[in-house]
Amino acid sequence: MGLTSNKVLVLAVVFAVVLFVGTVWWWPRLARQSWRSVSARIGLMLATQLALVASLGLAANQAFGFYASWADLFGRETDQGVVVDHAADGRTGGPLQVLSSSGVPGGRATDPRTGGQIQKVDIVGRRSHIATPAFVYLPPEYFQPQYRTRTFPAAVVLTGYPGTAQALVDKLHYPRTAQQLAKDGRMQPMILVMMRPTVAPPRDTECVDVPGGPKAETFFAKDLPEAVLAHYRVGKRPGSWGVVGDSTGGYCALKIAMHHPNVYAAGAGLSPYYKAPIDPTTGDLFRGDKALRNRADLWWLLKHEAAPDTSLLVTSSKVGEHNYKDTLRFIARVQATNLTRISSIILDSGGHNFNTWRREIPATLQWLSGRLTDR
Repeated sequence: MGLTSNKVLVLAVVFAVVLFVGTVWWWPRLARQSWRSVSARIGLMLATQLALVASLGLAANQAFGFYASWADLFGRETDQGVVVDHAADGRTGGPLQVLSSSGVPGGRATDPRTGGQIQKVDIVGRRSHIATPAFVYLPPEYFQPQYRTRTFPAAVVLTGYPGTAQALVDKLHYPRTAQQLAKDGRMQPMILVMMRPTVAPPRDTECVDVPGGPKAETFFAKDLPEAVLAHYRVGKRPGSWGVVGDSTGGYCALKIAMHHPNVYAAGAGLSPYYKAPIDPTTGDLFRGDKALRNRADLWWLLKHEAAPDTSLLVTSSKVGEHNYKDTLRFIARVQATNLTRISSIILDSGGHNFNTWRREIPATLQWLSGRLTDR
């Protein structure tokens, strides 16, 4: 059974309850002062606590989508795979392969012309040689005959670290939200490419081109748009592309938009930070390359390099988010450039979690839609 299976969670909860009841039942019988009784009491307490912690951990993972599998949890997810795209004429090749398709969760329509479609894909980078899975949301208009020659704007949607791409669909409801906003006329139909920024698991690359590899920034700035353009009807101009993410994905979104304004017309960071950290999950990202380290620092970038011609959105909360003061400073710093556009969503309260981001996503998608073109 998989890590995210409901059966695993139920079994863990049942086991925890049984241990708790057993501890209460057996405690009076183990009240003697012998070493066996004391050892038994310690064992019961530890087993019960471990079972409770495991249940809470599994429940939290179900709610927030930190890890997708046991291999992911224990850092053993290393398979990269080789993508083979099968064209209608029988030829193979191409950087993107569609593995399966399904309807939008929560939607009632099964026909993609009315309910849209989510495709599970594998993408391989021609330059970076990074291979990674993703989910692609195609709006209903993509399948309707009257739009058969139309191209659509695209937004890359990134999770935090470690995160799972599935959580963007099931927990943060990006496709459902985009579909409803377009139906209500509050945003234009858009293609969403949903994935983890962790393209070389289990390492957190912070979307950096690490010397010696992996080249994560090259993947997002060049390989990913190229792969999507080769397979879907996406606008080819820089104004057709945006990027959005939360937490680590938020930092990546801002950095990618600032580094590559000729590709991404807008970048939105939900609860972002503004400088790549160095910790056990990242390893040595820069390997002594001072210039690379500086460019990964958005504060340094705004101070020392020409302001990029792009639009940025940042979000935070007055209570509950650790980045509130930094976000206000970042807004002021960007405003001083007089070229980069900056917008914000500041909530009165809200923690660093899915519930907060779900409150920010509708307005973020509307903002993004208003800055992208379909040509």
